[in-house]
Amino acid sequence: MKYLLLSMLTAAVLTLSGCESGVDSPSGFSLPEGDAVRGQSVLVKYQCLSCHQMEGITPTDVVDNPELSVKLGGKTSGIKTYAELVTSVINPSHKIAKGYPKSTLQVDGVSKMKNYNDVMTVGELSDLVFFLQSSYELTPYPRTQYRYYETL
Repeated sequence: MKYLLLSMLTAAVLTLSGCESGVDSPSGFSLPEGDAVRGQSVLVKYQCLSCHQMEGITPTDVVDNPELSVKLGGKTSGIKTYAELVTSVINPSHKIAKGYPKSTLQVDGVSKMKNYNDVMTVGELSDLVFFLQSSYELTPYPRTQYRYYETL
């Protein structure tokens, strides 16, 4: 029994450690540090506000797309990680935004978001992600307020 438990523990450790290594591991990936001011300029340059909205930023010279307005930034109860934001920009079909009708955001499981991989530089991507990440405000998850009841 002792050896079986040890074998199972060893197998679990090896399996979990394998997730962090290998050719597909994200370990060690990092873009250069970005600049939020330049990131906001990237947002405007690529007309992101044609399909997205951000509090405090008024879109100018954008394609009018009223049926599609995915919110970026603001208060959130979940952390928007650097990796999630990078992935959302370079592979928008990876994870579709929640809370919007699927038909508004995708066609046959593919995001309607234009692919910017061949036009956006790495520097622009770094700046955009830095700007986006700084625009989210983490708010604590609201706890359930329980009322006390007296039993009879």
